[in-house]
Amino acid sequence: MSIPTKSAPTRRAVLQAGAALAGLVAAPSVLRAQTKELVVGGAASHKPWVEGIVIPAFEKKYNCKVIFEGTKSLVNLEKMQKNKGSQYLSVVQMDDPVMILAVKEGLLDPLTAAKVPNLADLVSGAVHMDGMWANYLQPWLGIAINTNAVKTPPTSWADLFDPKYKGRIIIPSPQNTEGLPLIFAAASLATGSSLEAAQKEADAGFKKLASLKPNLLTIYTQMPQAFNLLEQGEALMIGPAMSSYVSERKAAGAPIDLIAPKEGVFAMPSGIAVVKGAPQQDLAFAYVNELLSAPLQEKLVGPTASLGANKLTPKPAGLAADLKVIQIDWANVAAERNNWVSRWDRDMAL
Repeated sequence: MSIPTKSAPTRRAVLQAGAALAGLVAAPSVLRAQTKELVVGGAASHKPWVEGIVIPAFEKKYNCKVIFEGTKSLVNLEKMQKNKGSQYLSVVQMDDPVMILAVKEGLLDPLTAAKVPNLADLVSGAVHMDGMWANYLQPWLGIAINTNAVKTPPTSWADLFDPKYKGRIIIPSPQNTEGLPLIFAAASLATGSSLEAAQKEADAGFKKLASLKPNLLTIYTQMPQAFNLLEQGEALMIGPAMSSYVSERKAAGAPIDLIAPKEGVFAMPSGIAVVKGAPQQDLAFAYVNELLSAPLQEKLVGPTASLGANKLTPKPAGLAADLKVIQIDWANVAAERNNWVSRWDRDMAL
């Protein structure tokens, strides 16, 4: 009985089979390249401009998908803590005080000039703790006024203390991040030192703040309620007040405006960092680099009512090009904040 034999494969058949196999191997790689996903954790209030401006440009440039999880800074910190060693977030956009906590727990991957070239173009004070995070935008603090009631706008932080405003001023508690710089402004008025130097003079600031108490209508921890009083005319001023919130209310038709005092305005933190052990690490650093670029920041300063952290980003409309912007020493804040809140509760009770 003869055993049938198979003829040897031709060279053409071998090449065809090899090409087919190569196609099967390459296809998943191509598919992955087309569906790379970058997950970014940030503030819920940032969602409109992140998804409307940042993400479309980034996805087009890097052929990827960006998912933005809008929540709170402390929630993002909890996500990183729970997923340490198996992170799914690649980038976080968080307040600077929360960034400090993330650094202490070893949750962030440092930014370097090699991975993030735009670091070199940031304003002084925008890169923190040897590159653990950087500020990309800086909402600013000034004095909010009711434009119907205040016909001569304030020009200085000292105007909050003017006796003619007795019982008509609202200030934030230092439990709120925007409340802390009032201590520094008061210290500067008391000592004659610059707003930068006054950050180390909290004792003088508290002593000066005691003289503000007759002018106070209330001290707030809930921003919307405070602005209701301002918009209704029960309060004449709120100081310090956040540019992003004032802009939002003004755009909605509220009779309010934000004034930049001559001594300078305080920059509020909008930090960005790469998560240690981040998936899609190269994309993560690229995302940070894009947020630190002047062209992208120029598109964002208007919608966010913020200052750009890149030195080449123009000031938003209505602000002087030579506006003095005070960077806050957040490491000092982290060390002293509990003491300041306790002293505030004791000394500033109405």
